[in-house]
Amino acid sequence: MNISYDWLKELIDIDLPAAELAEKLTRVGLAVDGVHPHGDDFVLDIDLTSNRPDCLSHLGVAREIGVITGKALTTETQRHREEIETAPYPNILASGIVKIENPEFCYRFTARIIRNVKISESPKWLVDRLEAIGERSINNVADITNYLMHELGQPMHSFDLDKLAGNRIVVRTARPGETLKTLDEIERKLDASMLAICDVEKPVAVAGVMGGFDSGITEGTTNVLLEVAYFKRESVRQTSRKLNLTTEASYRFERGVDIMNLKRASDRATELIVLLTGGEAGEFIDVFPTPIRPKEVESKDISAAVKRLTGLEVEEAESVRILNALGIATERESEISDSGSKIFISPSWRHDIAIEEDLVEEVARHVGYDKITDELPPAYGAGEYQATEPQELAIRHALVDAGFDEALNYSFIDTKHDEIYETIPGLLDESLENKFVEIRDAVIEGGVRMRPTLLPGLLDSIRLNFNQQNKNLKVFELGKAFGAAASEEGLPNERELLALAVTGHEINRNRAMPGRELDFYDTKGAVESALDAAGYQNITLSASEVKHLRPGQSASIFVSGIRVGTIGRLNEEISANYKFRQPVYVAEIDLQAVLAEPPAPVRYAPLSKYPSVVRDVSFTVSREISYDSIKSAVKEQGVELCRRISFVDVYEGKGLASSERSLTIRLEYRSDERTLIEDDVEQIHARLVRTLEEKLGIKQRI
Repeated sequence: MNISYDWLKELIDIDLPAAELAEKLTRVGLAVDGVHPHGDDFVLDIDLTSNRPDCLSHLGVAREIGVITGKALTTETQRHREEIETAPYPNILASGIVKIENPEFCYRFTARIIRNVKISESPKWLVDRLEAIGERSINNVADITNYLMHELGQPMHSFDLDKLAGNRIVVRTARPGETLKTLDEIERKLDASMLAICDVEKPVAVAGVMGGFDSGITEGTTNVLLEVAYFKRESVRQTSRKLNLTTEASYRFERGVDIMNLKRASDRATELIVLLTGGEAGEFIDVFPTPIRPKEVESKDISAAVKRLTGLEVEEAESVRILNALGIATERESEISDSGSKIFISPSWRHDIAIEEDLVEEVARHVGYDKITDELPPAYGAGEYQATEPQELAIRHALVDAGFDEALNYSFIDTKHDEIYETIPGLLDESLENKFVEIRDAVIEGGVRMRPTLLPGLLDSIRLNFNQQNKNLKVFELGKAFGAAASEEGLPNERELLALAVTGHEINRNRAMPGRELDFYDTKGAVESALDAAGYQNITLSASEVKHLRPGQSASIFVSGIRVGTIGRLNEEISANYKFRQPVYVAEIDLQAVLAEPPAPVRYAPLSKYPSVVRDVSFTVSREISYDSIKSAVKEQGVELCRRISFVDVYEGKGLASSERSLTIRLEYRSDERTLIEDDVEQIHARLVRTLEEKLGIKQRI
């Protein structure tokens, strides 16, 4: 945006050179990209952020200069200042000239009739002033409206009153099939979502964007209707995008203009039109159906807030001075707060002042961002070293050593994953109407749910790898899952989880061809190895039905008798949704619950001096009998010499009924006092096998 240095000097007394002024404006957040000479004047090229529409004018920049220099705006600048309205005008036909049919899009509309004008070229001072900021001269009336837009930040439009059917204005949405030839001589098709300024027959302007060609000012114009209005920002933005038409007016309306500046702008424009065209000021109509109340921001101690958020030491009086100079008024509030809090009232031209942090920003930028020093914030738990970190690191190392890759996924997922996966015990409160944590403003498209499970992210990673022809995968993730909680603080329930997934074939080092196919037991072994690395060895699995896993190939995971997660093969429905054409095995564990339990103590014992005797034995068992039940039965016998029991193999097929299978286990016998002989082992082994047959109803397979 171009700002004239000489123009600024008419609005405020400036005793700073243009280059120094540019530097000071940049320091307070109005970045000046360059200072360019234009005749005897200098033009400042200011790059503004979208939240500062108040500075899209010379008046707005002059306000900032006033805070920097401590000088007041000139008397001429204050001459047409408008007081805040206390009561809106009714939405009725005003003086037979203006009617607003859609007050939800047009909050305020003013019209001034100026008669007997003479359209001609603008005087040199006006032409020079506009050319300095990059505007071309059109005629004296059009130039005045452009001049006032750049001076006060208020777009306005002048109509040839005699070209308006019925000499009236109706502000309404466009009707189906209506078109308008705009000032750029392009015929534009309007729709019902677009607000138009119309006469009694047809549209004559696109509200907030551009006027119509047929109702524009020409050399034959004698009577002018000057429109100065406030249109809803979202409406103007939508219309501008649909028409692919961006103008200086739409640029300002989209960001927000000062609704209380309309009469002032109209009076100022009328004064100049009368002066330069010899016209006569007539009726003034102000229809104000949708007033905007000023925003109030409460601050108990603004200086303390500045210190807390920026580290700057600013006196209370100085903070209030800066805010008051920016037009942010203060008053002592006694009814709402007994603690002496101040209520700061945002001016009508500042749409971005809504919370205490906005006030702090205003103070900080005028005190100086360069005065904010580097300082580490205090830690109150977050970011501190956690006692479980060594165990989590051991888990990571164990899985990486087993050939796993660690995945890092977003904590936000789509709602399509709701109720598909069985979550870890205790995470979701089933008594709540909405047990999931929702996000108001999604960071990624569709990601409006804080994840209650890590599995969707892992499965997305697998699908991405499959699409890249990488079919052999072992991945894991450590991260947090979230569930809604009925707590007074309103904070969600968070749990640290461990999830892993395996699929495809084993990849051996320095081998081009993959090895055997990965299965349930690889997943189980990875879980056991990871938890064993963290110091937890009492890990058991129990067959169970799990929502997202395949029946018959799913189990619950227990650590020290506490159910902490699930493991198994992904079911057919989810696999089909992801288009997986090979088995995928997953496990998910409540790592926070596991690490809350004390790990098993590390015990050291000397190696036995005597050899062990190993016996492999096969049993014909029904499918309901598991290796774990046999292992438990052996331990219950309390045979001192039986030091270890381990799984060897399982066989199903020829020679066995369809309801049976052969389960082979290995029993290791050893004494710490002597070398066992065959007779010692044979007697103990036979008795142990016989007991197992009687207790479990199984039969040794010879």
